[in-house]
Amino acid sequence: MEKKHRNNIKKISFIGLGLIGGSIAKTLKRVSPQIKLYAVSGHQSTITQAYQAGIIENSKMLSLHEISDSDYIFLCTPVQQNLFYLTQLKEIIAPHTVLTDVGSVKGDIHRAAVKAGLEAHFIGGHPMAGSEKTGFAAATPYLLENAYYILTPSSKAEKQQVSRLRDLVSSLGAIPLVLDYDLHDFATAAISHLPHVLAYSLVNLVKEIDDSEYTMKTIAAGGFRDMTRIAASSPIMWQDICLSNKEQVLRLIDLFAAQLTKLRSFIEAESKEDMNAYFANAKDYRDSLTIRQSGSIQPVFELYCDLIDEVGGIATLATLLASNGINIKNIGIVHNREFEDGVLHIELYDQTSLNTTAVLLKKYHYTVYER
Repeated sequence: MEKKHRNNIKKISFIGLGLIGGSIAKTLKRVSPQIKLYAVSGHQSTITQAYQAGIIENSKMLSLHEISDSDYIFLCTPVQQNLFYLTQLKEIIAPHTVLTDVGSVKGDIHRAAVKAGLEAHFIGGHPMAGSEKTGFAAATPYLLENAYYILTPSSKAEKQQVSRLRDLVSSLGAIPLVLDYDLHDFATAAISHLPHVLAYSLVNLVKEIDDSEYTMKTIAAGGFRDMTRIAASSPIMWQDICLSNKEQVLRLIDLFAAQLTKLRSFIEAESKEDMNAYFANAKDYRDSLTIRQSGSIQPVFELYCDLIDEVGGIATLATLLASNGINIKNIGIVHNREFEDGVLHIELYDQTSLNTTAVLLKKYHYTVYER
C-alpha cells in the first residue's frame, strides 16, 4: 500500500476486538502507527486491555455515534451480532465511511447490507487466518502475514473504495483476493465447510458401527486420523457456519453424494479402468496443491511456525536447520490458515528430526505450533 494513501487514513474503528479484529488492529499499529484506532466491545475489560497495550485510543466504551465518522469500520463480532450492528449504523454512518467485516460466510451480511441500504458503504471481508484460540490476548501483529484475505464488494461499492481497501489489506502483509460473495461462499463450502461435515460424519459412522471391544477405535491409524483431525473443531462454531451457509453446504453435500454414487458404481461393476482413472485424476489434482503432504496412510512429521515476511527469512531458517544436520522434506508458505496456526509449514523425514527442529526453533525464539 502506498504510504501516501495510508497517510490519508486518519481513523479506523473496530466493533469487536477478538482474535481477528485484535490481530488486524495490532498489525495496523505496527505498520501504520499514525492511524488512530478505536474500538467498541461487549466487554470493558477488552477495551482496557487494548488501551493499556497502546493499540487503541479510547480507554472507555464508545457509542456507535462516536465511531460513525471513521474511514473504516471493521465488524468483528459473531455473524448475528454483525447483522445487528449493521442496522444500528444505518442512520448514523458518515458518507465517506467504508464498512467491512471478517466473517467466513458472506451471503447473510451482504443481504443485510442491501436491506439496510448500506450497499454503497459495504465491502465484505474474510481473512483466511486463525486458530482455536480466541480473544484479544490471542491476537498477534503477524497473524495475517501471507494469508489470503478475500474481499467481496457489494454491487454499489465504488471501484476506488475497493482498490483502497485492497491496498490496506496488502499493507497488513496479507494477500487480497476480490471475489463475488456467492462464489466465495460456494468455494469456501467446498474447500472448508464440506471437509468438516465429512470429517464429523466419518467419525460418527465409525462410532456407530464399532463393536463392543472398540476394535476400530483401537486400530485407527494415519489415514483415519488425518482425515478426521478437523472433527475436533468447535461444534458450536460449525453449527453456526453450516446454518449461515446452508444453501451452499447442502449443494456441496449433494454433489459429494453424486461422487460417491459414481465411485460406488465403478466398484460394484468391478471396473478397474474406471476406478484407476478416478483415483489417478484425484491423485494428480491433490499432488498439484501447493503444500504437499505424505499419503494418508503414511505418518506425517510436520510443524508450523510464525515467520515475518522479510528478505531471507526462509533461507535463514533453512540454514539454521541444515547447519544442525536436519534435512527438510518439504517447506512452504500456508496462505489459507483459517484453521491452522503458523505461516510456515515444515515437513521432516522422521520423528527425531521433528523433535529436534521444534527444540531448535524455539531456542531461537520462533513461535512453533505442533499437532
